[in-house]
Amino acid sequence: MGESKLKSWFRGLLRPSARYSVLTLVAVGLLLGVGSLLAFDYTMHATSTEKFCTSCHAMAENPYAQLQRTTHYTNPSGVKATCSDCHVPKEFVPKMIRKVQASREVWGAIRGIIDTPEEYAAHAPVMKAREIARIKANDSQECRNCHDEDRMLLPVQTAKAQQFHKNLADGSKTCIDCHTGVGHPENLAGLNGATY
Repeated sequence: MGESKLKSWFRGLLRPSARYSVLTLVAVGLLLGVGSLLAFDYTMHATSTEKFCTSCHAMAENPYAQLQRTTHYTNPSGVKATCSDCHVPKEFVPKMIRKVQASREVWGAIRGIIDTPEEYAAHAPVMKAREIARIKANDSQECRNCHDEDRMLLPVQTAKAQQFHKNLADGSKTCIDCHTGVGHPENLAGLNGATY
C-alpha cells in the first residue's frame, strides 16, 4: 500500500459514513466491544481451569498427580485447591502478566520438551525455582487468597510452626519460604524447604 493510499484510507476512517447513521455505528461498536469483552473473559476463565491445565499429559501425569497426594487436594474440610488457585493471581493486571508468562509453558508443552517423565524431571527444578521466585515476589499472594494469618490458631500449632508463623506476621518471611513443596513435594530436588 503506497503512502498516498494509506493517507487516503486513514482520512476515510475519519469521515462520517454516508451509508450508516451514527447511532448504527455506535450500536455496532458497543456490540463488538461487549462481545469482545465476553469472549476475553470466557477465554481467561477457560484457560484457568483444572481441566485446561491437565489437558497436557505432562501436567496431568506429573504436577497434577503430585497435587493429588497432598492436603491441598484431599483434606478433612473438603476444600480443594486447583491449579489456578496457586498459579494464577486473582487481580487483573497480575493475572494478565501471569497469562503472558504461562504462554512460555504452553509453548514448551507444544514443542514437547517435557513430554516424558524423564524430561519433566530434568526441567522440574528450573520450573519450580521460577514459580517460587514469582510467588515470593508477590509476598505469597496466592497463598494468602485462601489462608488468613489473622485466623491461624497458633496455640494448636507445633512450637516450630508458631515460631515460623511469627516471622510471617512480622514480614521477615513469606509463606513460600517454608512451604515450597506444599503442592508438588516431588519437585523439590535441589531446593531447600519444607514439603508440607
